[in-house]
Amino acid sequence: MRTTVSAIIFTALLSGCQTADETLTTSASPIAVTGATANAIAGDMASRLAEQVGPAGTTILKMDKDTSEYSAALEAALKGWGYTVIADGKAGKDQKPVEIAWSVDSFDGQVLARVSTPAIALGRAYTATSVGATPASPLSIMQRN
Repeated sequence: MRTTVSAIIFTALLSGCQTADETLTTSASPIAVTGATANAIAGDMASRLAEQVGPAGTTILKMDKDTSEYSAALEAALKGWGYTVIADGKAGKDQKPVEIAWSVDSFDGQVLARVSTPAIALGRAYTATSVGATPASPLSIMQRN
């Protein structure tokens, strides 16, 4: 009798942890962000990253070389904030650059942008407009140990 009751309780607890299949099929899809939208999002994310990673004069950033407009806009925005950006992967022996990664996806009609380093990840949703993009969510900041 106890094993039957225990099995029923265990099954009830496990069934509460399962998710419906519909929620698993919805996923973000990569998009190409171009022109004024890329510049607006890159400018905002660069300014937010500058608040978190350290002073521009002493911090060197390293990002993978990419041919997308957003990658070029992000690199230009970071340089505009005074950072040295290494995009060709060649850092000097005495340099210890902070590696940054980025992603841009689309979900429910919004553009989701993320910029991360080994210590911090920033994310925000944007609404694309004809003249750029406007933030559609607060800035999400995740600090890692």
